[in-house]
Amino acid sequence: MPAASRVERIRAVLQDALHPVRLEIRDDSAAHAGHVGGGGRGHFKLLIVSDAFAGKSLIQRHRLVHDALAALLVSDIHALVLETRSPDEQR
Repeated sequence: MPAASRVERIRAVLQDALHPVRLEIRDDSAAHAGHVGGGGRGHFKLLIVSDAFAGKSLIQRHRLVHDALAALLVSDIHALVLETRSPDEQR
């Protein structure tokens, strides 16, 4: 699957699940070309700012993201780097 399609699928799922006020997705797959174990799936860095994260611990925030992306983690995503914030934590 083309990288742009993966990014758009990730964006759509996160928009629907977390209603972020800010969402940045960076595809870092090219930096991991030939990476053993990736199985053709991508590496992504996400910045998500959402009210859904207010009052939640880092682990709870990451679980929300992983739960939302569960199907894509099987087929399209090999690795995620997450930065999760509530709107009052924006820089």
